[in-house]
Amino acid sequence: MICISVTPQSRKLAKADLLNASRQGDLIELCLDRLIKAPDMAELLEGINKPILVSCRTPADGGHYEGTDEQRMTLLREAIVAEPAYIELDLETAKKVPRYGTTKRVVSYTSLDKPLGKVDDIFEEAYKAKADIVKFTWPTPTLDAAWPLLAAVTQKREVPVVGMGLGRAGLTFSLLGLKYGSPWVYAALEKGMEAYEGQPTVSELDETFCKSDIDAQTKFVGIAGLGAAQFSTIKILNQAFKQFDLKHRCLPLAIGKFDNVAKMLDVLKVNAILSSPKLGEHIFPLAEKLEEASEAAHYADLLLKQPEGWTGYNSLWRSALKSLETKLGSTGKDDRPLDRKNVLVIGHGGLARTIVHGIQQRKGLISITSGKDKEAMKIAQEFGLRHVGFGNLYDTLVDVVVIADPNLTIGHKKEDFNASYFKPGMTVMDVSNLPEESAILDEAKYRGAKIVEPLNVYADQLATQFKSITGKGLPEGLVEQVLGSTE
Repeated sequence: MICISVTPQSRKLAKADLLNASRQGDLIELCLDRLIKAPDMAELLEGINKPILVSCRTPADGGHYEGTDEQRMTLLREAIVAEPAYIELDLETAKKVPRYGTTKRVVSYTSLDKPLGKVDDIFEEAYKAKADIVKFTWPTPTLDAAWPLLAAVTQKREVPVVGMGLGRAGLTFSLLGLKYGSPWVYAALEKGMEAYEGQPTVSELDETFCKSDIDAQTKFVGIAGLGAAQFSTIKILNQAFKQFDLKHRCLPLAIGKFDNVAKMLDVLKVNAILSSPKLGEHIFPLAEKLEEASEAAHYADLLLKQPEGWTGYNSLWRSALKSLETKLGSTGKDDRPLDRKNVLVIGHGGLARTIVHGIQQRKGLISITSGKDKEAMKIAQEFGLRHVGFGNLYDTLVDVVVIADPNLTIGHKKEDFNASYFKPGMTVMDVSNLPEESAILDEAKYRGAKIVEPLNVYADQLATQFKSITGKGLPEGLVEQVLGSTE
């Protein structure tokens, strides 16, 4: 069940917000925090065909009510007389406000500063305060922080528990709540009406995350990261899972410390994780076993749970090389268009190592440079490459340039990249922000260089990852359908 919160400032807008929310949500939370004048609750609730939850929170509990505590208590008591389906009361208020009529009591506890480690004592207090449902709210910047909240929701107790995770992993918590039977999860009506930064809208839960498909039998595939690229990946994969009638759905993961992540993933029965190029180096430590390319690059963009543990795979290098060689004129697997070509790799981490590993397989002549010269020099020594100081790269003539640094920016400062380096006839590929076409690629195209389209690399890599997880081919044209075709 999806609960949509509305926080109107006027009574007139309150009615409109309730009607709009009732068309999309299963339960509507009417927050009285910001109303300038006290509402006629009976009139507000009239004609709304969905159950209503009324709340009025102070800033200490994440709300905006600025009146006195006595005024707030009066407002809540008047709201209960109108007999909404639910009334939310913080723990102290619940001890002072008696049960009335058929309205169920949601007794809430909020910690805005830090996640809670244990909730048993608080739950017991709320239960004694005549709770029908207990609600916990706290920050969830990572999966670790959301874990106790999820445990509170899924554990069998005298009364049900709902939770609201504030922050990046709040979305993760909501999707897991749908699987593990939380009475409801929270969503915003639309962009700009979020209760906290990063809260999903009800349409995102529907269209991107396929909320109506998620139940106890859902098999989650972890997607490391919560950026726009990860949301695109989630939308594509979820549509592919649906087309094949598979029970898999995507779960965004904001991974912080790795101490207990493997144990958490086991409990959640997550057996596959995909990562964006930016995070392949970050999730690499989770792997207990590595394929050759992943070990060479210290980078894993696909992790699969095998009987012997988590195995890391590097799927990017093949897709990147395939797209690059096609742009260079390859017509088949026996062609070697990179053989003896001078290639400059710009980067210093696992992403740069990945590209270096791939180009070495195809006999390219590689130079490496980065604004972090010492780290680029280490890669050069490790792989037996030519190192070019970042300040000297403009004197280096090459056939191919590969951008493998997500933080590289165009400019004229010492650490910036000067786009005048690009020349007609060069071939340029940027794998650092797939599937986006970066400002660097725009500059290269403007200066006459040939561009390897990021969407082609991304689509090929995603197809490889999908087949590794499901054994099936990604439906043809699905990536272009969701993201738009390559021009």
